[in-house]
Amino acid sequence: QVQVVESGGGLVQAGASLRLSCAASGRTFSSYAFAWFRQAPGKEREFVARVSRSGANTYYADSVKGRFTISRDNAKNTVYLQMNSLNPEDTAVYYCAADGGIGRRIGVRDFDYWGQGTQVTVSS
Repeated sequence: QVQVVESGGGLVQAGASLRLSCAASGRTFSSYAFAWFRQAPGKEREFVARVSRSGANTYYADSVKGRFTISRDNAKNTVYLQMNSLNPEDTAVYYCAADGGIGRRIGVRDFDYWGQGTQVTVSS
């Protein structure tokens, strides 16, 4: 089992940067792919970015491609989301999730473990 805790959210102005962290417990951290999702008020949870078990492969939603970077440090059991050039449309609760399955999966139901989320608010 994996426990996931997000941190790093906050209130920033448009154009600013934030780095989110996702700390995961368990000795099997490197057995899981991880992803970030986000959910804005009144909207469904949506995929943001995914990183493979080794960290060598990443995949992004079109809305964040070129602005966000997902990475992981398997020695620290931590996943990161570097967010640059933030805009008000990025305002949401950001969730980190772990996937023990195979393939480049990005559906909410594909992920086995979820954190409680961290709020990101971008003012104009």
